[in-house]
Amino acid sequence: MLDTRTRKLTLAGILVAVAVLGGLFSIPVLGSRCAPVQHLVNILAAVFLGPVWAVGVAFAASLLRNISGLGSLMAFPGSMIGALACGLAYHYTKRLGITCIAEALGTGILGALAAYPVAAFLMGLTPASYTVYIVPFLLSTGAGSILAYVLLRFLLPKIRRD
Repeated sequence: MLDTRTRKLTLAGILVAVAVLGGLFSIPVLGSRCAPVQHLVNILAAVFLGPVWAVGVAFAASLLRNISGLGSLMAFPGSMIGALACGLAYHYTKRLGITCIAEALGTGILGALAAYPVAAFLMGLTPASYTVYIVPFLLSTGAGSILAYVLLRFLLPKIRRD
């Protein structure tokens, strides 16, 4: 029988793989690549693994997406802040709707604001304003959050019943 840590590590690896492969379906917007699958994975990791593991999954997925050329450096602040926000929201409330909103606000607002210095100082881009990434990040995280909400509304009752 596998212990809990082994199960968590296995699920985390699967979620990283889904996020990296989901990066193939990204939309380039203003120097970043919007990847709704990453936000779906953030919420799944938050619900099934917890906040610390969710941040680890987001980091590993961002790193692999960057190494493979499927992402940009802005994936780090966006996905990791969103994963932490939704992980903490689910940990404290156990409510899926609040978790999805926390992912959208964490990535869409806080992650977008944190992406500005990454774009300006690390990537050499000249964004017009520190708020320029909010709309694209909100679009991406909104799509991923809606997908996660719909998926988990059907999945969680089945898992809890078994």
